[in-house]
Amino acid sequence: MIMKRISWFTALTLCGTVSFAQNIDKLINRDEVSRIEKILSADDMQGRKTFTPGIDKAADFIAAEFKKAGLQYFPGLTSYRQPFTMRKANFIAARGTIDGQTLNTNDIIAITTDSLLEVNEKSGYITLALDSGSNLMKTAYEAIQKNQPVVIFVNDSYAKDFNRLKRFKGETFDAKAPVIFVRANAKPSTFSFSIKHNITVSALSNVIGILPGKSKKEEYVIFSGHYDHLGIGKANDAADSIYNGANDDAAGTTAVIMLANYFSKLKNNERTLIFVTFTAEEIGGFGSQYFSKQIDADKATAMFNIEMIGTESNWGKNSAYITGYEKSDFGKILQANLEGSSFKFEPDPYPKQQLFYRSDNATLAALGVPAHTISTSKMDTEKYYHTQDDEIETLDMANMAEIIKAIAISSKGIVSGKETPSRVEKVKAP
Repeated sequence: MIMKRISWFTALTLCGTVSFAQNIDKLINRDEVSRIEKILSADDMQGRKTFTPGIDKAADFIAAEFKKAGLQYFPGLTSYRQPFTMRKANFIAARGTIDGQTLNTNDIIAITTDSLLEVNEKSGYITLALDSGSNLMKTAYEAIQKNQPVVIFVNDSYAKDFNRLKRFKGETFDAKAPVIFVRANAKPSTFSFSIKHNITVSALSNVIGILPGKSKKEEYVIFSGHYDHLGIGKANDAADSIYNGANDDAAGTTAVIMLANYFSKLKNNERTLIFVTFTAEEIGGFGSQYFSKQIDADKATAMFNIEMIGTESNWGKNSAYITGYEKSDFGKILQANLEGSSFKFEPDPYPKQQLFYRSDNATLAALGVPAHTISTSKMDTEKYYHTQDDEIETLDMANMAEIIKAIAISSKGIVSGKETPSRVEKVKAP
């Protein structure tokens, strides 16, 4: 490993980039990786599950590291926490009639943040009848996005897909106008529905800090990872009940902390750097979704989302892959800045798993940002993925340090404002 490190910096010196890499070993090294990883993946973090004391403890640690690095608060915040709340509706009961005929409970699905809905034809709801030949899920999505109270009568041609509408009943950030789906072959003259849910409101927070840019303050470069994991389950054969999540994604969080410290010491970022660790990735990516609503995507130049870099990649040491490599020239820019070194960024070798839209980069990528995930995880064979054996002892700390260095050095043109990745094609709503 020592010989590889020598070849790295000999090559970088010859390439004229030594000033950017100066003293990098003092800031990004195996010992520092081990220090941060050991804390984040310790048993007393209780697996960092969302809504538990363990994840709050992890957030406090990350915030302390950001403070030590000298990061400023994200605009509008008074701490390193970016708080938000989630509303969830848990179904209790539903009953209703259409044209005097009693409905089966299973024939009513309400997407709502109200604990009780009492609705009839005089309630002022928009009413629609969905005939065969329409796209049920697209119609549902559009109706929910309009945020207007509506009752949609769905005919029997959609009987097999009707229950799929329940997928829209997940957590939401804001109160929403009710959308009620009812199985009926025609729009009735009269109807009446009574629908009950238990509404819970839970507090969450990302942990975020910034280094303001010099000449290009309004252009953002984002370094991110998620700090939540799966918590505590049933004990396995080794009597271990804690999902420590050392690789997933204490590894990415470790990288974000170390990069924050590195760039803070370097003090040469022309663009504003945002360092953020997301919550609630494991239960739906809610932390990154909320964050994406708080910034102007058009000002986001690039996003380095770092996920599971603790094990060797498909190509061995000194390598990692970039999801969505072909969707922008982000990867080519990074690799060009490593010319002459032994490190390689490769395209995602697991295209069938659609990883580009499965991590915290997804929301900003859908908005056109060159937002990519950097990983080494062998997603077809990763032995400890989402198991209680994802512990610090399974990670290669020295290789992790080299990956974090590669991210730091390869990002130099983007951080300095001299290079700008091409935009990703925006995703249209279904």
